[in-house]
Amino acid sequence: MIESLLVANRGEIARRIIRTARRLGIRAIAVHSEADAGLPFVTEADEAVCVGPANPAQSYRNVEAILAAAKSTGAQAIHPGYGFLSENADFARTVEAGGLIWVGPGADAISAMGDKINARNLMAAAGVPVAPGTTDPAADLDAAVAAAAEIGYPVMVKAAAGGGGMGMGVADDEEALRTEYDKVRSFAERMFGDGSVLIERYFPRVRHVEVQILGLADGRVVALGERECSVQRRNQKLVEESPSPAVSPELRERFLAAAVRAGEAVGYRNAGTVECLFDPATNEFFFLEMNTRLQVEHPVTELVYGVDLVEEQLRVAAGLAPTFDPDALAPRGHAIELRINAEDPKRFLPGPGVIKTWVEPTGEGVRVDSGYVEGNTVTPFYDSLMAKLIVSGSDRAEAIQRAKAAVAAFDLAGPKNNLPFFAELLENAEFLSGDYDTGIVSRMR
Repeated sequence: MIESLLVANRGEIARRIIRTARRLGIRAIAVHSEADAGLPFVTEADEAVCVGPANPAQSYRNVEAILAAAKSTGAQAIHPGYGFLSENADFARTVEAGGLIWVGPGADAISAMGDKINARNLMAAAGVPVAPGTTDPAADLDAAVAAAAEIGYPVMVKAAAGGGGMGMGVADDEEALRTEYDKVRSFAERMFGDGSVLIERYFPRVRHVEVQILGLADGRVVALGERECSVQRRNQKLVEESPSPAVSPELRERFLAAAVRAGEAVGYRNAGTVECLFDPATNEFFFLEMNTRLQVEHPVTELVYGVDLVEEQLRVAAGLAPTFDPDALAPRGHAIELRINAEDPKRFLPGPGVIKTWVEPTGEGVRVDSGYVEGNTVTPFYDSLMAKLIVSGSDRAEAIQRAKAAVAAFDLAGPKNNLPFFAELLENAEFLSGDYDTGIVSRMR
C-alpha cells in the first residue's frame, strides 16, 4: 500500500481523503492556500504546506507549487480529489513523470473523455447509447444552425471542454440558438481556453442518472450501481440518491452494462462516473459525459454498497486487488446526499461569512462530510459547498425520514445556507413520489 499521500485539494473532500488515508496508516499531507490555513483538513493532516494565496490559480491549480510540496514532504502519491486539477491530463502525466503515483485514471483516459465530442464518438463506437447530436464541433454559427435543423429543436448548446454544469445553454428555435451559440462559445473560450461547441438534442423532461465505475488493477471494469442526480439548480446537483427510484432491475442491468462498456472503451482504471440522461417516457437513456475522477456524491454509493471508494482508489493505484468481491456486488438499502451550500435557499446565490454556530446532526444512518467547523470563515474564493449530509435507511422511505430529522437537527448560523430548501424538498409531493425530473427545483420556485 502507498505510504504517504499528498491531497491536492481542499475542504470536505480533502478532509474525507485524509480520514481514509490515516485509517490505513498512510501519512497524509495537505496543501492549502493562505485563506484556508485554519480549516480542519489542514489541522487534521500529518503535515501541511501552504502553496499560495487565496486565488486558486496561484494555489490549488499551481502545479509547480504542488509538485514542490510533494517533493519537500517526501510524498509517494498524489490524490487530486474533484475539481481543480483532478481532470487535468497534463498534470497527471507530470505527476507520473516525476516518479509519483497518480491516484486516478490514466492521462489518456482523462484526455479521451475531457473533450465531449470525442467522448460521444468513442461511446457511440463502443455501443453506448448517445443522444442525437454533432460528431464534430460546430465550426461557426451557420454550422450550428444547420446541425440544429437536422437534430430538431429544442437543442442543447454545450462547450466541448466544459464540465460541472458550466458552459451550457438551451435553444427552442433558431433565434435563441444564435444567442446561445455566441454566449456558450465566448464562455468556453474564457473559462476553458477552448471555444469548441457541440449541438445535442435537448430533452425538456429528463432525469439525470449516473453510474459509478471502478477500473480495477487487473484490468476489469466494474459498476457499483447508479445514482439519481435530478435535483439541480443551474444544471448543478443539489441532491443525489442511490438506487434511483426511476430505475427498474431490468433497466439497471442495461445502465450498468453500458457504463462498463464505456470504461472498457478507454482502458479505464480507478474511480469514474458515467453520466446519462434518462427519458422515463420512452425508457431510453443516453450518454452525457464521463467524469474521470471521484464524484462529490460518492458517499451514497459507499453506503449502499458497503465500500470505501477512496480506499479502493488507493488500492488500484498501488496495484492491489479490491476489498470486495467484484462478482458479488449488490445494493443494500437506500442513501440520500444533500449538499449543504453557503447560499440563500431561494435564489441559490452565494452567501459567504463567518460560521457562528455549527452543530452537526448525529444518529443511526446519518453521516456528515464537512469542510468546516464553528469559527471558520466561508470565503468567496471557492465553491460554496460547506458539507454533505448523507443519510441511509433500509429503504427510501426510511432514508427520507432520517433526512428530515437530520436537516431539522443541523444547527448552522452565520453564512446563508440552503437547509431551508432541503426541508421544503423533503416535504414536496413530487420528490416524495420518486417521480421527478431535472425541472423539479424550477417548479418549486
